[in-house]
Amino acid sequence: MAEENKKRFPLWMYPKTQQRVQELYEKDNCKSQSEFIEKAIRFYCGYISAEDSMKFLPTAITSAMSGIIGTSENRIARVMFKLAVEMSMMMNIIASIAEVDENTLHRLRGKCVADVKKSIGSVNFEDVAKFQKGD
Repeated sequence: MAEENKKRFPLWMYPKTQQRVQELYEKDNCKSQSEFIEKAIRFYCGYISAEDSMKFLPTAITSAMSGIIGTSENRIARVMFKLAVEMSMMMNIIASIAEVDENTLHRLRGKCVADVKKSIGSVNFEDVAKFQKGD
């Protein structure tokens, strides 16, 4: 961008506004009040221009979030499917060698549901082993 020369023009403002400029221009690392006012005007112009794009922004965000959620949902579904297959294999192997009656299975299912609810889904092998050994 070519070097521009600044133009001088009269600026009218309320004394309180001028006082705020005097108080804040150095905090914004401006060398002069004029620089501070110019930055403020550029900022406000950007804000006004952005209002038009705000109408588009929610649609863009919604679209992006939907894509992210869809991708995550697919990944979770694939992992859950693989986990279900592995659990089915494990249950079939254990069922083929274990002799457990239906009443015991029913009570065990109730206990397992309670354990999972109580631990918010975090059941560890050590606790299960202790229970099975009667500790």
